[in-house]
Order: sequence, then C-alpha cells, then structure tokens
Amino acid sequence: MWISVAVVSVALVIFIYKYVFGSSGPNPFEKDTREPLKKMVHDKKEKNKVLKQGFLASKVPDNLDAIIIGSGIGGLGLGVLLAKVGKKVLVLEQHDRAGGCCHTFTEKGFEFDVGIHYIGDLQDHKPFRCMLDQMTNGQLQWEPLDNPFDQVVLGPPENRRQYPIYSGRNRFPEELKKCFPGEEEAIDEYMRLVKKVGRGLWLLVLLKLCSMPVAKFLIYTGLAERLSFFFKMAPRSLTEVVNGLTENKDLRAVFTYIFGTYGNMPKEASFSMHSLLVTHYLNGAWYPKGGATEIAYHMIPIIEKAGGACLVRAPVNRILFNDAKEAYGVSVMKGQEEVHIRAPMVISNAGIFNTYQKLLPKELQAVPGIKQQLSMMKNGHGGLSIFLGLNGTKEDLGLKADNYWIFTENNFDELVDTYIKGESEESAKSVPLLFVASPSAKDSTWEERSPGKSTLSLVSFANYEWFEEWKDDKVTNRSPEYKDLKQAFIDSIVEVVMGVFPKITRDKIEYVDAGTPITNTHYIGAPKGEIYGADHGFARFSPEVSATVRPQTPLKNLYLTGQDVFLCGFAGGLAGALTCGSVILNRNIHMDAIALAKRTKFMKSKLKGE
Repeated sequence: MWISVAVVSVALVIFIYKYVFGSSGPNPFEKDTREPLKKMVHDKKEKNKVLKQGFLASKVPDNLDAIIIGSGIGGLGLGVLLAKVGKKVLVLEQHDRAGGCCHTFTEKGFEFDVGIHYIGDLQDHKPFRCMLDQMTNGQLQWEPLDNPFDQVVLGPPENRRQYPIYSGRNRFPEELKKCFPGEEEAIDEYMRLVKKVGRGLWLLVLLKLCSMPVAKFLIYTGLAERLSFFFKMAPRSLTEVVNGLTENKDLRAVFTYIFGTYGNMPKEASFSMHSLLVTHYLNGAWYPKGGATEIAYHMIPIIEKAGGACLVRAPVNRILFNDAKEAYGVSVMKGQEEVHIRAPMVISNAGIFNTYQKLLPKELQAVPGIKQQLSMMKNGHGGLSIFLGLNGTKEDLGLKADNYWIFTENNFDELVDTYIKGESEESAKSVPLLFVASPSAKDSTWEERSPGKSTLSLVSFANYEWFEEWKDDKVTNRSPEYKDLKQAFIDSIVEVVMGVFPKITRDKIEYVDAGTPITNTHYIGAPKGEIYGADHGFARFSPEVSATVRPQTPLKNLYLTGQDVFLCGFAGGLAGALTCGSVILNRNIHMDAIALAKRTKFMKSKLKGE
C-alpha cells in the first residue's frame, strides 16, 4: 500500500512541476519593454484614432495568426501577450469603440467610465503591476485612492451607520476592531480565513492548465480540496462562514459588503470567491490616471506594432468551421454583407454563452462537451448603472477619491432577495444596494480636462426580465413605458445619493441617465445584461467546473479567454487572458509574471544599492 502511495505522490509532484514550472514556448515577459513616460494625450480626436478604428475588409492584415472576438481586457490582454512574441492578431469589437467594460463615453461634456471603478494589488513590486507595466510599455499610470478607500453605509437616514474600510494588511483589521470592540477574535479569524483561501488560488490555475486526466485525478481523489484551501472553502457560502464568526449584524454586513463586485448575494456567494476580492484590496486601491480609456489606448499600439489590428463596428455573427469541425475564421457583418476572415485559431472574449449559443452552428451547439460546459454555468445578475454629471468641483460637492457602499439595512440576503423577486415598479422604489464612486475625484487630470465639473458613477443590480420586453426597441428611442421605469430607478437612487452627500443638490445635476440590463446587452454584448459574465455562485468554484471550463474548447482551434475562463472583473478577465495565453504558447505565463516581478524588484534594489 505504502509503495502505491509513494508512486502516486511522486507522479503527482512530477505533473505539478510540469504544469507549474515547465515551459517550452516563447515568454511574453522575457524582455523589459517599458519606455520612458510620454506626455499624456487628452485630445479625444487623437485618442479615437486608436480606439475607434472602424472595420473595413481592406484594414484586415494578411496572414493572421489569430482572431480575437471582443476587445475587453480578456481580449486585448491576450492580444498583447501574443503580439509580444511576434504573433499577428486581429481583435474585432462590435461596439463603436475598443475596450469593452474599460471604455468610457461622453455626454454634455461629462466623461463616464462604465466598468473600471478601482483596481487592487498594484504596488510597484507585485506581479500584477509589473505585468500591466509590460503590457502597456510602461505608459499606463495608476493613482492610489484615499485611505479609507471604501465606506460602508448601513441603515435609513434616521439610523445611518458608517464604517470606513482601510487598506493595509495590519491596518484593515485594526480599524475594524476600533469600530467593533469586543469582536477582535472574529475579525482575526476572518482575516486568517481570507488570507489562507487566497494562498490556495494556485490550484485553480493548475486545474485549467494541466491535462484533463491529471485534473480528474486531483478532483476524484479529493486531492484538490486537500491541497488547496480555496477549494475546501469554495462550496461554503459567505453567509454561512460569516454567521459562524459573529452575532453582530453590522459586522457581518461589513465582512460581506463587497459581494456587489461579483454580483451574488451572500447566501449564494462562495466564500472563496469573496476572499479573493478582500485580499485583492488589502494593500490598497488604484484608478487609471487619465481615465479608463488609457488601458486600451496603450495596449492597442502593441498589437499593431506586431502587424495586427483592433477594429470596431465589427460584429462577428458566426465562427467558421470546416467539415472536420475545426475553426478556421469568422464572419463579420458589414452592413448586409458578410465578410469572411481566416486565421489558424479563433479566440472568443465574448463570454461562454455568446460563444456557444450564438456564434456556433446549430449542429456544433449539440456537441456533448459544449452542452456539458453550458450546463455547469448560468447567467449572472443584470447590472444597473446611473450616471450623474454635476456642476462643481470635487471640493464644492464633498467628493473624494473613495467609494461608498450604501445599503438600506444590514440584512443583505433578505433585502436583495425581496428586491430581485419583486415587481419592477415596487423594487424601483427601494434599491437595497448602491455603489457610489466619483471618477472625476479619483483622476488628477480631470480638472485640466473638465474644469468645474464632476461625475458620479452609481452601480446596482436589476432583473433583466424587468426590461426584456423593450430589448428590440431602438436603443436611443425606447418606449415611454421603458423610460418611465428607468426614471423611477433614477429618482429613488438619486434621492439616496443626496441623503449621503448633502452638498449634492438637484440644482447641481446637469446630466443624468441610466444604463439598464438591456443597455448592457446592446453596448457590451451581455446576453442577460450581466456585467460580471457567468454567475459567480459557489457552484462555479467546484474543482470539476474549474477544470472543465478552460481555454481549450471541445472544438479544435477555438479558445476562450476573459472572465468566464477565470474570474470576473478587470483582474479576473486579465487572468483569463494569461490562462488562455499559457495554453496557446505552451508555457505558464502566470509563473512568468511572478518571475518578472522578482527580476524587477531585484533590479530596483540593485540600483538603490549603487
């Protein structure tokens, strides 16, 4: 028996070493490609030459190595990785500008971001920061948010409690203990658990990169849960874990407030997913200097330098397959005509549902492997966004470089459950969760670009079904009933904002509009209006689902990238790009990013020593 255990253990070590450290393909991070910082470009016409290159068949490069569908961070990020090793890549975007949820739009002189509110883990020496520096040739700058970076607001106006959330691995728990004396043990245990979960993330990467036989061995022997605390805690709900730590309902709320960043109420959320978000922000939060468009603006030229392109207004209507069920290109609709573009591989950043249910021929949608993956995933909750353009500087309006999480009370599960299951008109009157951020207050270039003006981005959730009947209306001229329902949400949400920010009054509001789930479907191609892709409930984080939904699809030459491959959000979508790139280039690029950070840190230390 012991001989068998020893043999299996040695084999497992060899397999893990191979997939964690073994690499044979080219390394996108082999060379330091950072350049001296150039002067920032604020002229929209100049930036649009990069971000709004309209599709024409004549603009498609010859002899492509890959086609990427979708220019969100999962698509652009992968495009850059491939470009850095000399691959000629075409990125196709259905919207009129590149960036996916990293794009911005302007109305009445106000620029609004749609998905980038704050990013964590961006200290100079961290792999994530070093990687982003290389993927933008050192041109993308980040500005730290204030500390506290989040404010959790609970309760109605007559009984409102506000809890500041500080960054810092020691300061975060220390400040919580000041707010909740007597709860020191619960806070320490919470911190211990979230950190331990974060350290177990490596196995999620491994399950997506190793061969399926190895993955199945890890899953069905139970080794996945034993080797990784991430998978041990994944099936436990956030509510279950937190309720076991404390009876204090406000502290429970503070432990769970950030569930809005992935879209599942605490009783449906995996504690492991939640822990990753908490650890992501432990060392601080940042915002891109110059706004979210800076991300795509500095990535696209790297793709172009390698001979590729990023073209917008290029809706892919189907992926092309030969008789052997191998992908060989895509069809793009140009007016009423189809333009066929060929490449040896097609990579979709359009999400698993769009890719499998809309872009595949019917006969290939019935492939068992495709049906299996779809059965494991479900759509996330629809997103609701309100955009406020305000007259006045951040000082005039009492705005800072932080975020507010505003809840009507501390019983999140009950509140969200009632809201989601309610009728649209009633739910519009009392939105239980509201995220409030001021892009203008976070960006030091804002005053130069838009003097005397400010913006607020407000985010919550809404049922796609509440708005579904109007999905086929013209997006800029939907029916009066739709506009009335949208206005009901706007009115109740603006009332909440004015209650928390007393310097914001109605006469200061110059512009206001809302994006509903069907708005998201139109602009970012979200099939059910979701902003975080496929649902992030605990079912998604079983070892079996984690191993099955991977960059390789059941169809040859077709790959998936982005947040549905890994995790939601900017960091999760980019991790999806690294995972897909690892498969295509046959090397663990996650480990390359870590090695890059170590080299960068060593060189900085050496320079300081000299």
